[in-house]
Amino acid sequence: MGDIRDIVLEVVQAVLPIAVLVVVLIMLFVPHWWPVVLQFLIGTLMVVTGLGLFLLGVKVGLLPLGQAIGSELPQWGSLPLILFFIFVLGVAVTVAEPDVRVLAAKVDTVSSGEIARGMLITLVAVGVGLFMAVAAARMVLGIPLSYILIGGYLAVFVLSYYVPSHYVPISFDAGGVTTGPMTVPFILALGVGFAAVLGGKGSLSDSFGWVALASIGPVLAVLLLGVIYG
Repeated sequence: MGDIRDIVLEVVQAVLPIAVLVVVLIMLFVPHWWPVVLQFLIGTLMVVTGLGLFLLGVKVGLLPLGQAIGSELPQWGSLPLILFFIFVLGVAVTVAEPDVRVLAAKVDTVSSGEIARGMLITLVAVGVGLFMAVAAARMVLGIPLSYILIGGYLAVFVLSYYVPSHYVPISFDAGGVTTGPMTVPFILALGVGFAAVLGGKGSLSDSFGWVALASIGPVLAVLLLGVIYG
């Protein structure tokens, strides 16, 4: 019950300020505002309920699952097998991310099919999976996080000069949508579990940085698509 109470309080604190602001604006600027306010409040109640259930599911199911998998993987002993499994997990959780699907649908519509929805989802998912595997390899091999981040973003800036201009904002948005409510909790929990088993004095810092690396993958994937098609 304590978890449910904390989640309800968190959701209400997140939604209440914007809800109050919107209601005030509707009352000030919309004539005959009662029906509009009533409709908005019903929608807000649905949002609070849905978000609360989602966060409860993440806390009860997704976080423990990610941490359990992260704790188990280092014990397999075979680094290529571990990296392959992490890649598959990264692809799967990204395909399930609602934000990725929203972006892919909008890009498909705006580009009139030039960048197809399925192709963009696949590219983003593969990019996340590859860089999650890179994050795991970095921990095992002891490579500093800053080296990979600097190298990754240098590659991003170089590629951005060789693609059509409309691919650049799409690529960065593709990196942004991977930090959604489905992907981030799982990646963080996986990283914490993975680092906890490996141990060492850098285990605390190694638990994080996975999301930063995973966000580079989709940016590079979309830019490479622009290089090929551009």
